[in-house]
Amino acid sequence: MGGQDDYKCTLSEETKKIAKDELREDDTIREQLLEQFRDWIKKNPLIKHCRTDSLFLLRFLRTKKFSLPIAQKLLEKYLIIRQIYPLWFQNYTIDEPIINDIIDTGYIVPLLKRDKYGRKVLLYNIERFDPYKYTSEHLIRTHALIMESLMDDEENQIRGYVYIINDTDITMGHISIFSLGDLRRLIYCIQDGLPLRNKRTYIVNLPSFGLKLLEICISYLNEKLKKRFTCHKSFEELKDEIDLKSLPKEYGGETSLQEMIDSLKKTLYEKKEQIEALNDLRIELSDTQHYINEIDGVTGSFRKLEVD
Repeated sequence: MGGQDDYKCTLSEETKKIAKDELREDDTIREQLLEQFRDWIKKNPLIKHCRTDSLFLLRFLRTKKFSLPIAQKLLEKYLIIRQIYPLWFQNYTIDEPIINDIIDTGYIVPLLKRDKYGRKVLLYNIERFDPYKYTSEHLIRTHALIMESLMDDEENQIRGYVYIINDTDITMGHISIFSLGDLRRLIYCIQDGLPLRNKRTYIVNLPSFGLKLLEICISYLNEKLKKRFTCHKSFEELKDEIDLKSLPKEYGGETSLQEMIDSLKKTLYEKKEQIEALNDLRIELSDTQHYINEIDGVTGSFRKLEVD
């Protein structure tokens, strides 16, 4: 599946410099470690089926700054969480009706323009997600599917991602959609099991009753990611980081939200075969409970939280 290929670097000189300075990447290291990575996968008795094409393996190498042992560990975790949590990360199809419905609401859209550092920006409009119509499982599957469509983009792999979470008109329904246990599992999966360079998260318009939820979320993050979370009263406060004209018209920008939705769906359909082939990935889990215990730790529900 997705075997060895003739990788040709198409990166700009500017992006190559970022890769060299931040990730220690150059042509020689890339070629050597891709070969070693493929050989390790081939000889790994636990990995039964895995993509070994360059763009897939570079997700992991670039996320872990070309430390091969750490990249290998990340790949293992990526394969493991897909199998432990199949309702979140398995049986993807871009034609899944509920996922398409959520995408059509404009709840999550990648902006068409990158931030000033060239990073991919994703905008989450919480008000457009109906917590009484959809479940947390639907939300996670939609997010995971979209991220899979973006992860083979080399600019994204090297420059990373920025998230703007627009909490305008957030309700208690949104806050109570996750149990504490599921929230902790999800954050573990995102920061320890997905090959993403998560650079910044901007929280915009969060009401006071949502602060407790945010505090809990941040408490589960590693120290590096904790420092990359900031809260803002309005989009205007992001003007030094993001061109506000790149936001949807509905939020003060120049391009309509529908155009952004259409662009996202075009990307998903271009990646359809590749995304759906991920359902074939397999790793042997000799002790599933061990991995679940590693991820678990907190139980309960936000529905039980007292909110001032």
